[in-house]
Amino acid sequence: MTALLEARRVSKVFGGGLLGQGRVTALDELSFRVDDAAPSITAIVGESGSGKTTLARLLLGLAAPTSGEVLYRGNDLRRLSGTERRRFLREVQVIFQDPFEVYNPFYRVDHVLDVPIRKFGLAKGDAARRTLIAEALAAVGLRPEETLGRYPHQLSGGQRQRIMVARALLLRPRLIIADEPVSMVDASLRATILGSLRTLNREFGISIVYITHDLTTAYQISRDVIVLYRGAMAEAGGAEAVVGDPQHPYTRLLVGSIPLPNPDLPWRGERALGEPVTGLAPAGESFCRFYDRCPHAMPVCVERAPPLFRTAPDRGTACYLYREAPIISAEELARVVGGGGEATGGAEVAATLKAG
Repeated sequence: MTALLEARRVSKVFGGGLLGQGRVTALDELSFRVDDAAPSITAIVGESGSGKTTLARLLLGLAAPTSGEVLYRGNDLRRLSGTERRRFLREVQVIFQDPFEVYNPFYRVDHVLDVPIRKFGLAKGDAARRTLIAEALAAVGLRPEETLGRYPHQLSGGQRQRIMVARALLLRPRLIIADEPVSMVDASLRATILGSLRTLNREFGISIVYITHDLTTAYQISRDVIVLYRGAMAEAGGAEAVVGDPQHPYTRLLVGSIPLPNPDLPWRGERALGEPVTGLAPAGESFCRFYDRCPHAMPVCVERAPPLFRTAPDRGTACYLYREAPIISAEELARVVGGGGEATGGAEVAATLKAG
């Protein structure tokens, strides 16, 4: 089955300069795909500098990989024909982190909704255009009479972000890449925006790639979770399994670092994982990126980077603690994450995080 969008062993290196000094590897041979057959919600999770936004930019064609390739319906994203490029721009939409920077302050917010309608010929006549906009706004919980005709600064951050969700919906895309879509809105509005994304997935059959540093919201919205650390995939699998029973030491650190709403339980932060092993040093460029923070580090960790081991039928962990398990190839990764299905939901998130 041809994927809608696929990153195949992509790496992205910044810098280099004289004698290769200052090289920063943002992504290291990462493979990921979104199938077209069944709408899915996959979360890409990691701390700042893990490569999340770099991956999003590669998937959108805003940056080119240093090695590897990004494929849209089997074709290299850099070599699409004009017709294929137009189809890609309609089928793959993006929601950025900062909703204010997307708007031109000299235009009313109607402008960001009008442009895709006119560019792609989505409606004939003003009446059809207004109806289409009203339906898209209603789908994300906004009323046209309270939204249209205003300038960006006259709306809240949550309203501006939901307008961007409505804009993406207008095109009826097959995939929306949402890069930290709730990180700059109030906590009270996060649930509303996340609910809008789930509505797009359930009712409109749109796949979502949800990029975030927040493991809690990733658990609430997604079916599958991919955990990145310093450009490499640390763990991948179902959200219930990854959050409820984290296997990679870094994922355990993420879960254990989440403050619980109990004043009698002190926040442990980095101490949640334990003391790191000392005295190890990489022998070359290939090594486990987490070795210097890991209490389980061993010599093999600094000799070569761990592959992704299949620790369950739908679970992969890049850690030598599981070196007896079979290795997952890049081609098999789609069987670990992807496919349709309901998101885990959020009702039992606190209990799950506490158990983890």
